[in-house]
Amino acid sequence: MARYRRSRPKQFIEAAHAVGAAARRILGRHLLPNLLPALIVQATLFMADAILIESGLSYLGVGIQPPAPSWGNMLVHGRRYVDSAWWIATCPGTAVFLTVRSITLVGDGLRDALDPCRR
Repeated sequence: MARYRRSRPKQFIEAAHAVGAAARRILGRHLLPNLLPALIVQATLFMADAILIESGLSYLGVGIQPPAPSWGNMLVHGRRYVDSAWWIATCPGTAVFLTVRSITLVGDGLRDALDPCRR
């Protein structure tokens, strides 16, 4: 019972405990469905942050080193050719933007689909 101290004030856990539900049932049937949407959104935000941090560090020269492909490396090398060939720097920047945006939209969509309060 010490495991539920942080969630104990929630009424649905109190009600499940009052009717004699086992700890495994409370976790699987009541607590996990309420935590899953928040965990999914948090995981997608962490993934988007990781992409932005990696490309930013590679752009600054402290991330992945040049033989390995990285969007940050592509941006920094394409910066030299912005006047003559703008697409060399624009395409990796657009790819970073679209990837991060689509990951966050998928996370929001999954949260909306799995949220037990919206059913």
